[in-house]
Parts: sequence; C-alpha cells; structure tokens
Amino acid sequence: MYQETPGPVVMKIKRKKMKPPTKEYLEKAKSLSKKDAELLMSRMGRKLTRRLEDKKLSAMEVVALQLELEDEQLTAWRKTVADMRGKRKG
Repeated sequence: MYQETPGPVVMKIKRKKMKPPTKEYLEKAKSLSKKDAELLMSRMGRKLTRRLEDKKLSAMEVVALQLELEDEQLTAWRKTVADMRGKRKG
C-alpha cells in the first residue's frame, strides 16, 4: 500500500509469524539421534538458521520445526503425485 500524501513511498509487507513447534514434533526431535538431527539442521532455510543463531529458538525447537516443515512438504508432494497419476489413468 502506498501513501497518498507527498513524501517517501511506504509499502507494508505482511510476514508470516513463525509458530512454535508442537509437542508431537518436539518429542520426535528429542528421539532423533545426533546424526539425524544434524542432517535435518543441514537442510534448514535461512529463517530457522537465523533464529538459532540469534538464540530465539533452541536447537531442539529448530529441529522440531524443520521436521514439521518436511512432513508438510512430503504430504503436499504425495498429493501432487497422486493427482498426476489419477490424470494419467483417467
């Protein structure tokens, strides 16, 4: 959105707030081996990495959020593949 009055142009950007990890994913994160947790952390995006560096989230919380994100992406991918297979057959 822009200001109508003379002066600097201002845009309002809505950013998604990061939700805290659920208890389910925190438990999953705690049960991971150190090696598996490191592998998950190696696939993190900038936002989670920055939160870990700024100490806004603990390593366990970051791993839990990454687990949740990857589960959501896997579910979406499976749905897409199922839709593609359905269109090919039908």
